[in-house]
Amino acid sequence: MELRKKTGAGVADCQKALKQTDGDMDKAIDFLREKGIATAAKKASRIAAEGVVMAKISGNTGVLVEVNCETDFVADGEKFREFVGGVADYVVNNDVKSDAELIEAKSAETINATAQIGEKIAIRRFAKYVVNDGIVESYIHMGGKVGVLVELSGCTCDKAHELAHDVALQIAAAKPLYLVPSEVPQEVLEHEKEILLAQISNDPKLASKPDMVKAKMVEGKIGKYYDENCLMKQAFIKDPSINIETYLANASKENGKDFKVVRFTRFEMGEGLEKRNDDFAAEVAAQMKK
Repeated sequence: MELRKKTGAGVADCQKALKQTDGDMDKAIDFLREKGIATAAKKASRIAAEGVVMAKISGNTGVLVEVNCETDFVADGEKFREFVGGVADYVVNNDVKSDAELIEAKSAETINATAQIGEKIAIRRFAKYVVNDGIVESYIHMGGKVGVLVELSGCTCDKAHELAHDVALQIAAAKPLYLVPSEVPQEVLEHEKEILLAQISNDPKLASKPDMVKAKMVEGKIGKYYDENCLMKQAFIKDPSINIETYLANASKENGKDFKVVRFTRFEMGEGLEKRNDDFAAEVAAQMKK
């Protein structure tokens, strides 16, 4: 454990190094450095905010993973993509309960990939759908900048795949946060209402309205929030005259099925992560402080 903390190498590699050096810590560190395994430790503090979102569909199982690196050059590279594909395959074939569990399970391989590729590699998150009644569909946009996973019930026919693909395109483009209005948390609604009420109160033309009237105006505007943020209420990007709910209802009626979106996941690569700042002088100063 001590050697692992010092080098960032995996447990198995540390055990091997200590065995080869008769338990000598310094020699074990040199051994790992010579093998290119300990170099990953130097990159641990770097920012990995580029990367790729990748999907894997196998039978009734669908997986979406995001793995990060430091530059888009590496993100487009064959070795990095092979590593991400291996992560997706692992999730498909194993009962992984959480992001943390996945990161731990692939820690040694991640360290090795970091050493081989020369940039910090970090597994960030995954989503996994195992479908028993219906289909799972994926969509990857811009080579891995955005990834979507959708579960659709109703049947496993070609029409279901066509509908699921259209819905996946919708999710990628329109960025819904929720499936239906009932899924919006109460605290989110209350926050939106506070903002809307403040907007009305700050409008010179509306500020003098009675509180009861303002409250009704707020309730009316909440409908627009649902239209923008709930998938089933969003205007269909291929036909804005209808929403997704109506699109699926029409398809159900025409095909004698009951097509429904059960759930979806949308990953946007690097979303919420701090971007790398290529300030060499600052990086050198930071390393000297350490």
